[in-house]
Amino acid sequence: MMKKRITIISDTHGKHEYLTSKRMGNTLGDGDILIHCGDVSNMGRPNEIKDFLDWFSNTPFTHKVFIAGNHDFGFQYVNTIAPDYIEKGVTYLFDSSIEIDGIKFYGSPWQPVFYDWAFNLPRGKKLAEVWAKIPVNTDVLITHGPAFRMLDHTISGQMVGCEDLFNRIVEVQPKIHCCGHIHWAYGQKTFNGTEFINAAVLNERYEHENKPVKLIFDTETKEIEYN
Repeated sequence: MMKKRITIISDTHGKHEYLTSKRMGNTLGDGDILIHCGDVSNMGRPNEIKDFLDWFSNTPFTHKVFIAGNHDFGFQYVNTIAPDYIEKGVTYLFDSSIEIDGIKFYGSPWQPVFYDWAFNLPRGKKLAEVWAKIPVNTDVLITHGPAFRMLDHTISGQMVGCEDLFNRIVEVQPKIHCCGHIHWAYGQKTFNGTEFINAAVLNERYEHENKPVKLIFDTETKEIEYN
């Protein structure tokens, strides 16, 4: 039986070091796989991205997987990371997949148009075409924005997730769909055999409030247990 410890975070907005601060209790901990669902920075400037990657690559996880979010403008123009980070176990997913220890991951940064931020696409055909790329054998789907009605409610109660993403998830039925973007909607929800996770660690005031989501993934049975 192969059980992998997976930790999921999102929306650190440059405040990632808090998670590994001994003074703050090192809430990140360690494990086999660390996932970041985007918004690693405030504006995606080169120095912000470098600071994040220096931190991310040195976290005590064997594998580190991340996607970009709507604040991470720099990744709209550069879809690769330096070999030094790759050698330290970091994988950047951009409409792409990777298999780690028998678990199939797929990551994509796109979202319905949200002001003038990065990785915007109009609802409907454009987003449906993006989500159609998600492989049917995906175990863990990583997007920045949530699916419709799946941990997508704003502070005012409005549901802002993507309908076409939800429809594709129902078709693919990944074991896990993890996201962020809507800080207010942090939490977990099970629907149709998929565990939906919004892992935004910052609240609406961009203060650290929520803990990283930690779980154990059984690679043989594909059962999930929160840790």
